[in-house]
Formats: sequence, structure tokens, C-alpha cells
Amino acid sequence: MTASVVFAPLVSLWLVYALAAAAVVLVALALWRGLSGWWLRALALAALVLALANPALQEEERQNLSDIVILVVDDSASQGLGDRRAQTEAAIASVQAEIAQMPNTELRIHRVGDGEEDAGTLALTAVSEALAEEPRARIAGTILITDGRVHDLGVVPNLPAPLQVLLTGEEADWDRRITVKNAPAFAIIGEEFKLTLRVEDVGAPLPGTEVQLTISIDTEEPATYTVPLNQDLELPVTLPHGGANVLQFSVDPVEGEITDRNNAVAVQINGVRDRLRVLLISGEPHAGERVWRNLLKSDAAVDLVHFTILRPPEKQDGVPVDELSLIAFPTRELFVEKIEEFDLIIFDRYRMRGILPMSYIENVVNYVRGGGTVLVAAGPEFGAVDSLYRSPLAEILPVAPTAQVIEEGFRPKITELGQRHPVTEGLEKDAPEGGWGRWFRQIEVEPVAGQVLMSGARDLPLLVLNRVDQGRVAVLASDQAWLWGRGYEGGGPQLELLRRLAHWMLKEPELEEETLTAEVKGEAMTVTRRTLAEEDPGPVTITAPDGTVSELAMPLATPGRYEAVFQAPVLGLYRLEQGDLTRVIAVGSATPREFVETIASGADLAPLAEATRGGVTRLEPGSPDIRTVAEGRVAVGRGWIGITPREAYLTTSVNVVPFLPAWAWLLIAAGLAVVAWLIEGRKGAKAA
Repeated sequence: MTASVVFAPLVSLWLVYALAAAAVVLVALALWRGLSGWWLRALALAALVLALANPALQEEERQNLSDIVILVVDDSASQGLGDRRAQTEAAIASVQAEIAQMPNTELRIHRVGDGEEDAGTLALTAVSEALAEEPRARIAGTILITDGRVHDLGVVPNLPAPLQVLLTGEEADWDRRITVKNAPAFAIIGEEFKLTLRVEDVGAPLPGTEVQLTISIDTEEPATYTVPLNQDLELPVTLPHGGANVLQFSVDPVEGEITDRNNAVAVQINGVRDRLRVLLISGEPHAGERVWRNLLKSDAAVDLVHFTILRPPEKQDGVPVDELSLIAFPTRELFVEKIEEFDLIIFDRYRMRGILPMSYIENVVNYVRGGGTVLVAAGPEFGAVDSLYRSPLAEILPVAPTAQVIEEGFRPKITELGQRHPVTEGLEKDAPEGGWGRWFRQIEVEPVAGQVLMSGARDLPLLVLNRVDQGRVAVLASDQAWLWGRGYEGGGPQLELLRRLAHWMLKEPELEEETLTAEVKGEAMTVTRRTLAEEDPGPVTITAPDGTVSELAMPLATPGRYEAVFQAPVLGLYRLEQGDLTRVIAVGSATPREFVETIASGADLAPLAEATRGGVTRLEPGSPDIRTVAEGRVAVGRGWIGITPREAYLTTSVNVVPFLPAWAWLLIAAGLAVVAWLIEGRKGAKAA
């Protein structure tokens, strides 16, 4: 129980102060005039002022509250290195034993693991959250057990008592790691760029100045180079294909290093084409001529060279040759000198009229076999005697014309194979009610190779694709695709079909027939297997960063597409394999944030701890003792750490008793005034 004097004024406090000031003036006047009872007058006035101030005796019943010590334990992945986990558990047991021996003191334990999406260790956030859960007046100290590698240093907890950092790890720890700097997100296919790489030893490295660095792109055969240690390296890199290119760099583990998780790193760089060069040759003007031109011109990344043959050579009307066109058709330049510079050549209703010699057509065939692509958009001329099929191009065409042209309405359909092929997969979902609009002309062809993706009148082949050596060839056996673009009878997916077809010809990775891909969101990996085969391709073999091998069953999602979700147990590089297909994918970072800096250090946390009179103490020699220190005193020393007792309490009851009732104060004041008057009256009478 404690007692104290409190005041509950009967009037406004400013009025009490004013009356007190007036009383002082009156007492001073009485003293100046030499009144012998001035001191009695002062007591009387003081009694009146106290009566208005209403003093009382307050007695409190208090319940003492225990002090609280918060212990935050770093359970992140980097704490599993070396013997840090054992050090941590031993320190927890020591702190629990020490706090248990302290009277009126409680311990609160909070554990913090890895942050979501490779956010690292959010230890200071955990400290702030733990402090918010407890009454601030009872917190005697905060203890953080960690390796010092925290990733939320921007969070500054409001600490009312000392912060003590117990540091795991050993001073002799060392690690070899790879870091990649200035890796671009995109790079142009075939053009060299520089990538800065560094292999370094952190801590107490082994002697030596060179290491063996292994480099590979995607699943290509890796190459090994001898590189200097602890120096920045500028590597020239050229991406081999479009889409995602995964570059892997690794060094062999070394005995004694604390971890080999950061001995490998992967960088994903998307390969893009600088400019796509397309040569479009229209044999004659027709209603669908601008379909291809508009499609290709709408893409800013495409450089289009378009020639339309307006007048056949056999037409004799006396017009001078130099007036037949604005510019001469540069056949030699296009089909001999610069043919290899084109990514795609389109023959749109072209017929052999002697403009292109047979040797030039042979150049086109060689261009395809070497990796080029040719698309034939056929019209009635494809079945005539001057058809492209009557040239060396027939060697690589996947169809043979029968010379018959079907002039009747039909609705294009996707074949069973086409439902699985990426060029036509899912197009039927966009069909309006009643189906796509009709086309009215088709050239009858017989397939001799390749894949029939669409059929037309009488179920004859309409769209046929084929691979020839390193190149690709496609034939669209109709010139009526423009009807879909005009919306005739509801139209159809003209733009999407032709876009996909052109991109397949340009070898875009997302339109490959046989692919194994993976998309990562957080720690979930969606694995997709695309195939044209009708049989189940079987499970995908997944190799985790720690070497663990597992198999993932692939259920059928849509025709030709098998899909499953894999929950990655740890962050890092995963290798996916199914038959001849291999894919390397990084979940989070190839080197998770927890393993970028692995050597234990309290340098980042020391300023925060020292600001609260705490400090950083290594656990390597053993767990420190815990002492109580006065507030404001240094709370850390050799072999010990301190907490500050708070002496918090809870008031359970309050009893207020006035010193005297108001009438008693008035009676005392009146009595003192009368006595003062009597004393002064007697002295005045004697003086008389």
C-alpha cells in the first residue's frame, strides 16, 4: 500500500491561485503595518485557500507486475549452416534457465523463419511485432539469436529496454560464392553482350588464385574455364534462341566452405529478335493480297519487303520496260546476295512466269534446308502448269496439287492433330454460334509430308506444315482467309491464325510442338508438357537444388497439353527432364537470398543494439550470463548481458480521504482570525 496527498479543488484552479496570491498580498500588508498577529492572519488565509483546494489523502493498493524479456529466434535457412542450429538451441536453453532463476521475470519466445517469396530473414519485423504484443512498461529487454544476416534493416523497432544480439556461427567460417552483376532481362538474339561475373572467397579462404568455372546455356553441353578468384570477369555472351535462355555458372564445392548452395547461379535472359526481315512476293493483285501485308506491317518489329507483280512478261502492249514499275524488281539482290538475311519468305499466289529463274528457286530450297522458312499462300495458279510445284521448290513442299480448284462454300475445320498443335490449338473456342464463316475456294492438294492442321471442302487438306532439315515450310491451300477478316457470316480467327502461323515459321519457342516448360509463382511451379503424340508422355523427373530426385505425374489438361503443379520444397535451381527434353528453372532465386551472404556478422545490428546500451555477443565461446542493470547503464560486458528491471505495477484499489471537511477549515480560519484580532486588540490597548 502507498499513500500520497492529492487535491480536488472546489472551484477552478485559476481562482485558487488568484486567492492565494491575494492572501500573500494581505499578509505582506499586515507585516508592513507591523501588526503583531500577521502570522495568525497568514494561517487563517492559508486555511481558507486549503479549504478551496480540498486536500485529501489517497491510499493505493498495488499489485507488482513481472518483467518481460522477449527472445526472438532466427530460424531461417542460413541458420542451418555449420553448427549454428546447435548453438541456437543451446542459447535458448541457457536463456530459459537464467530467466527462470530471476524473481518476477517472464520469458516470451518468438521464432522467425524465411520470408515469403525469397524476402530473406525479417528478424527486426518480428522484434517489432513481439514488442507490440506486450505492455511497453513491463519489457525489461529483448534478446535476438541470429547469424546477423537479416534483410529488413530499414525496420527500426521502438525498444524501451536493451537489445542483446547473440551471434551464432564461428569466426573461422568461410565461403566461396558466385555473384552476377548487370545481367540484362532481355538481349538480342545473335548479338554479343557483356555480363559481369565474380567468383570470390568470403571469410578465411583457402590459398589459391584460380578456380574452374563451368558455364552452360539451357541444356547445352557445359564448358569449363580457368578464371581468377576475387576479380570481376567480363564474359561475352550470345543468346542462341528466342524466349527464355537460362545461363548457368558453377564452381566445384571446396572442402571446408560453409555451404555450396551459392557455388552455382543461374540467370534467365529473354532472347528477342532485333528486327524480323520478311520478304512477301505477291504474284498478282487479289482481294486477299493486303491480308499478309497488314498483318506484318502491324508488328513494329518486322521489316517487310513486299513486291507485287502487276504485269506478266507475256503481256505485249508496247509500254517501255523502264515505265513498267517505279523500281526494278531486284531479283538477284533478294534471291542470291541477301536471301540469308530474311527470316521468312512468303509466296502469295505466285506463279512461275520467268521472273525468277530456276536457279533462284534452288537458292530458296537451300535457304530452307539451312534453317530458313517459306510460306506458300496458294490460289488457283498453284494447280496450273506454271505452279511453284513445277519448280525445284517441290522438293520441300509438303503437298502436291491435283490441278483441281474447288469453287464451293465450306467451313474450315481444325483436324484432330490440329487440336494438339500450338498453331491451331484452341482456335475453335473463338468460333461464333453456328461456326466460322465460309470460304468459297480451295485448291485440291494431296499431303506428301508434314502435318495437316486444318481441312476444308470434302475434308481435303487446307493448312499443312512441315520441317525440312533445319528449316520450315507451310502451305495454305486457299486465298480466301480475307473473308474472316471482313466478318463474312460471322468471320473467324483470321488475325490469330495467321499471327500464330507466322510466328511458328519464325521459330518462336512458345509455338514449338514438343516442349517442356515451367512457370513459377512463389514456390509453386506449373509444369507444362506439349506434344503431338497421342500416347501419354509419362511423368517428369525433377531434380531439386539439394540433389533430391522426384517424379511428377502429368495429367492431360487439353488435347496435346499435359499440366501439373509442383510445390518446391526449397528455393534454387530445379532440373526438369522427360525423355530428350530438359528444362532448367529457378524457383525464387537460383541462389536464395539466405545464401547470398552466409558468414555470420553482427556489424549491421551493432548500431541498433548499442543505441539501447546493449550489444552483440558471440555464442562461439558459450552462452553469456544474464544480469540486471539499472536503467541507462551499459548492459553488456565480457561473458554477460543485461536486462533492466521495470518495477511495473497494477493499481487494484484507490481510497481517498479528505484531511478535513470544508466547515472545519472555515472554523479553523475563523478561530485564527479571532485570535489574531484579540492579540492585536490587547497590544493596542496597552499601547494606549
